[in-house]
Amino acid sequence: MELPPPDPQKLLTAWMEWESGETPPGRVMANLKTAGLPQLLRTLVEQTGTAGSAATAQD
Repeated sequence: MELPPPDPQKLLTAWMEWESGETPPGRVMANLKTAGLPQLLRTLVEQTGTAGSAATAQD
């Protein structure tokens, strides 16, 4: 099954709902996932070529 491309507007809306406290964290995570956050992050990692070092640099 082909996934639709990430939707930046839906991602931002979900994030803003979390920041304002109007949506519980579990629902926000589900909304971020269905709006394409994992796919967007994978694409960004591939474009920057930092698949292994990105996580350790932030820790």
